[in-house]
Amino acid sequence: MSGNQNFINHVALVLDASSSMSHLNRKVVEVADQQIAYLARRSEELDQETRVTVYVFADKVECVIYDKDVLRMPSLKQLYRVGGMTALLAATLKSQRELAQTAQLYGDHSFLTFVLTDGQENASHRCSDAPSRDPRELAQAVSRLIATQEDNWTLAVLVPDQMGKREAMQCGFPKDNIAVWDATSTQGLEDAGEVIKQATEKFMVGRSQGIRGSRAVFSTGADAVNKETIEAAGLTPVDPSEYTLIPVARDAGIREWVTESGHVYRTGGAFYQLSKSEKVQARKQIAVLEKKTDRVYTGPQARALLGLPDVEVRLKPDHNDEFTIFIQSTSVNRKLAPNTRLLLMN
Repeated sequence: MSGNQNFINHVALVLDASSSMSHLNRKVVEVADQQIAYLARRSEELDQETRVTVYVFADKVECVIYDKDVLRMPSLKQLYRVGGMTALLAATLKSQRELAQTAQLYGDHSFLTFVLTDGQENASHRCSDAPSRDPRELAQAVSRLIATQEDNWTLAVLVPDQMGKREAMQCGFPKDNIAVWDATSTQGLEDAGEVIKQATEKFMVGRSQGIRGSRAVFSTGADAVNKETIEAAGLTPVDPSEYTLIPVARDAGIREWVTESGHVYRTGGAFYQLSKSEKVQARKQIAVLEKKTDRVYTGPQARALLGLPDVEVRLKPDHNDEFTIFIQSTSVNRKLAPNTRLLLMN
């Protein structure tokens, strides 16, 4: 078959346009436009074709852009209008069912959808696009849809709180494809944009390594970082003579602990263990440690493995029995957490 290696990404944004989003109206357009510009740049850099679809939903669900070349996308300024309730389940079903009708001839096609909402489902049962009037049946329909999607489909949702997360899990969304965002402020929406950007980066880099879809698009846990994904990212272990692992026994500044342990502190040479949510700058290196063997992997591919784009983003540790993530420190007084380890490059 010709054109087999042609990577074609179908990326969809399904955006809540209910009345409660009105304070974020302009910001939604800005964040979506930035996301599209980022997709365009990365598509060119990675030589992947990307086609974008945008749905907006309130009382009804509307497709405002369908499968359009990312390099020719207009701004969403004229297309995003708020007002009404939240037909979240109807929007999820309609977007996935319509996208499933997209031709997948000649090439390696993959579908990535982000649903963004600031509230709970409350209107699908009255929505003409919904296949049922019963909210329970609608939730079951979403759950069935997700369970039966092929491996080249990734469906992720951003919700405003833990209750939204619980509801999304009841509708069958994989837990690592659910992110919580702060829907009360423009900063919260900006942060949500970074989360989407990070997930998109991980998806696109994974595509070029043969990964077709993900059920852990927002995760640094075992689904995202494991032997297979490390190998797929092209990471090779660092020579053990080139690094030292130092246990951290108490609260201490990074330079203080390195020198106290009998080593020389070199700016940029020490990596701290990711133990809580952290902001990671664009130039910071990442290292991944295999717990069982103390093998260390690092290099630009380690950032790609976690889907870190070339802007500052927030990274949180997720449960992973086999691997630990370390972040380069360029500060002398970064506080180290006790009962973690410090990675020192010799």
